[in-house]
Amino acid sequence: MDAPIPSICVFDVNETLIDIEAIGPLFERLFGDARVLREWFGQLVMYSMTLTLSGLYKDFWSLGGGVLQMLGEIHGRPITAEDIEALKGAMRSMPAHSDVEEGLRLLRDAGFRMVTLTNSPPSSGAKSPLENAGLDQFFERQFSVQTARSFKPSSLVYHMVAQELDVPPAACCMVAAHVWDTIGAQSIGMAGALITRPGNAPLPLAGVPQPDAIAPNLPDLAREMIRIWRP
Repeated sequence: MDAPIPSICVFDVNETLIDIEAIGPLFERLFGDARVLREWFGQLVMYSMTLTLSGLYKDFWSLGGGVLQMLGEIHGRPITAEDIEALKGAMRSMPAHSDVEEGLRLLRDAGFRMVTLTNSPPSSGAKSPLENAGLDQFFERQFSVQTARSFKPSSLVYHMVAQELDVPPAACCMVAAHVWDTIGAQSIGMAGALITRPGNAPLPLAGVPQPDAIAPNLPDLAREMIRIWRP
């Protein structure tokens, strides 16, 4: 039998839908340089993967605070408990990228179902980052890696989403701004769609899954996905 055509878009949240550059002023205040935000985010991703490979788990916001303290030590900048709480609050309230709503409407109007899969933990008793950004209306479910206690790109979390939706992985397309996320999803049989936001690009390496669709913003990516899977 032919493999199913992807009909469910599984969206990453941080940087893909939500603009992490909004936290820049906090890093400007703490380090005198907003560009340290990118160093922090890269270390946050690296140590989330490290914990998973080591069989350990701490939620993404707590890990973010720990990485901030580590960078404070590296840069000789004291980090207080108030600074860590300010970071956690900022991580929960980042705005959406300006292109996101148009792209989501295009995909919805084309008949794609949409869910999210994020490294961030569920927001117990508070609005999720997606709700704070005004995007929750587009998604039928919001999945967190906390359920599997493993961070992306562990295959466990992608299988979890397919199983919860009761569909084969091939019915899903992972939409992300990070190629490590699309590689992880494609390794279990999902399709992959990459938004090449600044600082992100595909990995041109033989034997590594390449995204099925690539574009610099979500509306263009949506049009490419519709062209491929909704002819």
